[in-house]
Amino acid sequence: MALQLYFHPFSSYCQKVLVALYENAIPFEPQLLDGPDSPASQQLARLWPIKRFPVLVEAGRTILEASCIIEYLGLHHPGPVRLIPAEPDAALEVRMLDRFFDNYISTPQQKIVFNALRPAESRDAYGVQEARSMLDTAYAWLNERMAGREWAVGDQFSLADCGAAPFLFYADWTHAIGDAYPHVHAYRRRLLARPSFARAVDEARPYRSYFPLGAPDRD
Repeated sequence: MALQLYFHPFSSYCQKVLVALYENAIPFEPQLLDGPDSPASQQLARLWPIKRFPVLVEAGRTILEASCIIEYLGLHHPGPVRLIPAEPDAALEVRMLDRFFDNYISTPQQKIVFNALRPAESRDAYGVQEARSMLDTAYAWLNERMAGREWAVGDQFSLADCGAAPFLFYADWTHAIGDAYPHVHAYRRRLLARPSFARAVDEARPYRSYFPLGAPDRD
């Protein structure tokens, strides 16, 4: 049975997995989560009652969480682009940066977006300010790290870059990466130029009206 991916093209975590699939041209059957009543959404609820996505299914096995899905692909569908290095210390650094992008770029970015989706009387201005402060701190740290680097961990595109691509993409829409962080801007441009991520961005264009803060007329 072919790989089945339960996903939505506009989701940053789904794009993280799509980048990994496209990097190694891994075929899969798309299960588009097109609303709560769609067949794919109903099946997702049976597979994973928490109903978070992406979810990968192969031969009756269900794999949850984007980073774990990418690790699974590397183990069972290896290709020419090795997204987790074989050398243990390098692999540890890739996983560390993967957690950085998840926890300190994506999490605060999504907190701001989810707050915008709440009814006005339930919004959390203090929490949003905390999230914006976290993004500024993360941008500053990443700017220093990316000076002289092409990708998050040295010269090889990795799991960490799969997450960095959509997370920095949406983070700049949500809380602009300031001019003080030229290395982050340059890294984001390189990610946008990567064919795997450029494809994911193009596939998500029809859904830009979903962005509650208003998608900018760029990228």
